Amino acid sequence: MIHATAPSTVHLPQGDWATALEGLCACFPRIDRERWLDRVRRGRVLDAHDRPIDEHTPFRAGMKLRYFREVASEPAIPGEVVVLHADEHLVVVDKPHFLPVIPGGGYVQQTLLARVIERLGNPALVPLHRLDRDTAGLVLFSAQPATRDAYLALFRERRIAKRYEALAGPLPQLSFPHVRRSRLESGDPFFRMGEVEGEANSETRVDVIERGPSLWRYALEPHTGRKHQLRVHMAALGAPISNDRFYPVLQEQAEDDFSRPLQLLACGLAFVDPLSGHPREFRSAVSLGWG
Repeated sequence: MIHATAPSTVHLPQGDWATALEGLCACFPRIDRERWLDRVRRGRVLDAHDRPIDEHTPFRAGMKLRYFREVASEPAIPGEVVVLHADEHLVVVDKPHFLPVIPGGGYVQQTLLARVIERLGNPALVPLHRLDRDTAGLVLFSAQPATRDAYLALFRERRIAKRYEALAGPLPQLSFPHVRRSRLESGDPFFRMGEVEGEANSETRVDVIERGPSLWRYALEPHTGRKHQLRVHMAALGAPISNDRFYPVLQEQAEDDFSRPLQLLACGLAFVDPLSGHPREFRSAVSLGWG
């Protein structure tokens, strides 16, 4: 059986339970016994050797169990995941807007990771970097553990060139290309970032690709990888990215409006392959419309 998400791990504490199932129920009192029993019967709880347990598996203090998170009512997210490249080491895909890269919060199956694992049948896939849920475009995956760190080093050591496109309001007062440098720190609420006084820890190169009547198409090249960096920098320049729900003002929480995606696209990645030594470049097949 191939699982489309990575399992979580728990070690059962000391207790007098007869079965591992009863120990699980005691560890997670907010999840009722019938739900755990259903997961066990569907092979969603594994022992330390990745073998499914059953409802009669004996309890043992310190027993390691691996289980797969599930959400009772997970909202469906539209959009197709397009696999642009796949070899034994590296997978490159286009992520649609609104789709999280990895499980978190109310999303488990409705994630890029789950969809790519299901598509390719490779549970060893791991994303090498992240995009915001609201952002569309290129995401690289490691296809096997043996060569994973070689590709992760590209991001750690900033040896990969990233290019984004965005639709935002005009900035006629600026000369281009323009470089925005500032210090970004977590704000209030915690998931928003803000510019603060201090030494710059973020840098973005901004250029204009096309000037429309009400929106301009920008090329954005982040030289650092701070959370929400492009969104904060564009808002600070006076041209927040179209349909941004966080910047410059946090909008009231509401259900996703799939007709109004954030107009931000991770459109290009370029690097020297750490295994072959050859230059590689990938371009997104997605495009941002003016609507």
